[in-house]
Amino acid sequence: MREKGVVLRTQTVQLDWMTVEVCTNFQQNGKSYRNYEANPQDRIQERVKKHYYNQHKLQTVEFVDEMHKKWLSFTHARMPILQALDVLANFLDESDPDVDEANLTHAYQTAERLRKAHPDKPWMHLAGLVHDLGKVMSVWGEEQWAVTGDTYPVGCAPSDTIVYGVGSFEGNPDMLNPKYNTELGMYTAGCGLENLKMCWSHDEYMYQVLVNHGSTLPEDALYAIRFHSFYPYHSHGAYKQFANDKDKQLLDAVLMLNSCDLYSKNDEKPDIEQVKPYYQSLIDKYIPGDVAW
Repeated sequence: MREKGVVLRTQTVQLDWMTVEVCTNFQQNGKSYRNYEANPQDRIQERVKKHYYNQHKLQTVEFVDEMHKKWLSFTHARMPILQALDVLANFLDESDPDVDEANLTHAYQTAERLRKAHPDKPWMHLAGLVHDLGKVMSVWGEEQWAVTGDTYPVGCAPSDTIVYGVGSFEGNPDMLNPKYNTELGMYTAGCGLENLKMCWSHDEYMYQVLVNHGSTLPEDALYAIRFHSFYPYHSHGAYKQFANDKDKQLLDAVLMLNSCDLYSKNDEKPDIEQVKPYYQSLIDKYIPGDVAW
């Protein structure tokens, strides 16, 4: 059921195995979401545009390999989940045109919306709480264009559904490399999204942190965390040439997390201290103890 005051502009995306109705523009009580129209007079829009042009120019196959070596050593810190959330208490995502406040609030907004919409899936409530925790990389010195924003695979031609389009990749050396600038690039059809080398981001980092920790979150939750920012795929049907049966089965989990992530940004701020014990109980079950970051 659509909430009062919500206006959705959607398009039908035809994947090889199913038809998906996705939201291409979202309004709630007059507020528009995911609006990337260039406006030099709007400081947020200019901030967002600069972020994505840097991301698209500088994220290459070689760069992503370097980030894997740097961050997947898991030697940067050891701390439990709620402490990591506190690290983001004052963090502002420069790629987000919808939010101009700290990430901590949005983490609880997402989790609480999932809790309300899917009361029978406590593991997804926790996924909502931690889905952006990989952004701690930026607090620890990483450039935001290597941490936040929509994701896409490197090593193949970019899709024109990516924010700001293919033209924003001008200057990226991989665009001139015949191994990387075709539709399949360095991959094979049907190889599965898990075998793509995604641009480096908080999504991939948080997924790898959880796997390294031995989290018992179900595969649906881990997959949703890993690909929730892959908008060209889950909201536009791009890169479907790489999807396999597993991806087809788990798409619904991504859409579940993504919808509550996006649509909670205008929600009332939750009383964090009041709801914290509930989430601590989920953490104790699925991601207990100190986590290596």
